[in-house]
Amino acid sequence: MNTTTHRGREFIQSGSRWEELAGYSRAVVDGEWVFVSGTVGQDFATGEFPPTAQQQCELALDTIETALSQARSSLADVVRVHVHVPDRGDVIAVSEVLRRRFGANRPANTTLCSALAVEGAKVELEVTARRSI
Repeated sequence: MNTTTHRGREFIQSGSRWEELAGYSRAVVDGEWVFVSGTVGQDFATGEFPPTAQQQCELALDTIETALSQARSSLADVVRVHVHVPDRGDVIAVSEVLRRRFGANRPANTTLCSALAVEGAKVELEVTARRSI
């Protein structure tokens, strides 16, 4: 992960080609808040997607967890998660991963069944965290 600052904000990039294409950051730190962009379960080094929504959710959370760590935060600080799943049949598998990975934290959650911009993606996660300063 690469970090830059501008106007008092910290911008964290994960190396995803999507960040470069659309000119966004994986995460933006603004004071006590960390905003993590929509993250698909793709291995950004190889461009490969695991075959299942569950595996993709794990990988997306790994990427998010790394960005949060770079922001001096963690999954325990997440207060809101938006979940996008194209196939309604994958909602339970994705939800089980979220429940296990967030543990007792239990952030607010909105899950939508909708098409995703990235071909091959079976889940996209976006989170907001409030870190302790």
